[in-house]
Amino acid sequence: MNGLERYNAMLDGQPVDFVPRIPILMRFAAEHIGAGYGDFCSQPEVKGEGNIRCAEDFGLDVVGVMSDPYSETQGYGAEIIFKEDATPECAKPPLADSRDLDRLPRPDPRQATRMRAAIDTIRHYHSNVGGQYTVLGWVEGPLAEAADLRGVQQMLMDVVDDPQWCCELMDVCTDVAIQYAEAQIEAGADTIGIGDALASQVSRRYYLEYVRPRQRRLAEAIRARGARARMHICGNMTHLLSELAEVLLDVVDVDHMVDIAAVREALPDTVALGCNIDPVAGVMHSTPGAIRQTVAEIYQRVGNPYLINAGCEIPPGTPAENLRALCQPLDYQP
Repeated sequence: MNGLERYNAMLDGQPVDFVPRIPILMRFAAEHIGAGYGDFCSQPEVKGEGNIRCAEDFGLDVVGVMSDPYSETQGYGAEIIFKEDATPECAKPPLADSRDLDRLPRPDPRQATRMRAAIDTIRHYHSNVGGQYTVLGWVEGPLAEAADLRGVQQMLMDVVDDPQWCCELMDVCTDVAIQYAEAQIEAGADTIGIGDALASQVSRRYYLEYVRPRQRRLAEAIRARGARARMHICGNMTHLLSELAEVLLDVVDVDHMVDIAAVREALPDTVALGCNIDPVAGVMHSTPGAIRQTVAEIYQRVGNPYLINAGCEIPPGTPAENLRALCQPLDYQP
């Protein structure tokens, strides 16, 4: 089986030769090909080469478009500052000094510079390795993108002071994310990841009433267009597990501080769980033998459908032998 076949079979409940490997690689991938991170984030060919080379060299079953949270934000009018060896920065959130949503630009994903670059990266995959790997597109979740547009600290205050305005902003973000996901699916992405890290910082009540309905609308739109929906929420989102079950997802990543057994218990048994090994202590600063043992132990705890991953991005500077250990074939257990 190739990577795409292995991934699809696992998610469809079919036997596989071994468990699919889908770790998140960003700065690690840039370093692996000797590229500056600014070029990796802004140039589709560089990002494409980094992901393809890592898939070939380390045994991944996925190639993706992830690099930083500001792909959509640039389309709303933000200036994004690219750096040689660090994550890009947003010079100033577009809504930092204003709550006037009528003046906020509505980006066209096929024209906005950075959104178009992600679409072009997906086309690069299909030109070079089409059909060999699962292709992971990406959008920011409703709350995460709203915070990118407003500023995290100000957004968290708005959550308390004016939840209705926050809902209006999240609706704009959801509409644009759906259009962006559609464009990536048309280009060839078979899965769209949704990154909504800030959701872990709000209460269960707020998530249930305001965030979950918009996440669900986004996930339903992705699945209606024939792709799989994957959710990635950084941080401790244990208090949201029972509510997340209603978002109707195909794949869920959780951070290393979340009990993976509780995730399996809370979510439908059709949802594939990514192994949530600690990317720093459990991968970067670990040993190949310990990594393989941890991945296998988590698999024993949660069963299928299961995907080899880490709780978040594999850090730059991780020893190559440690990533190879993480991606070493793990025998499928029916």
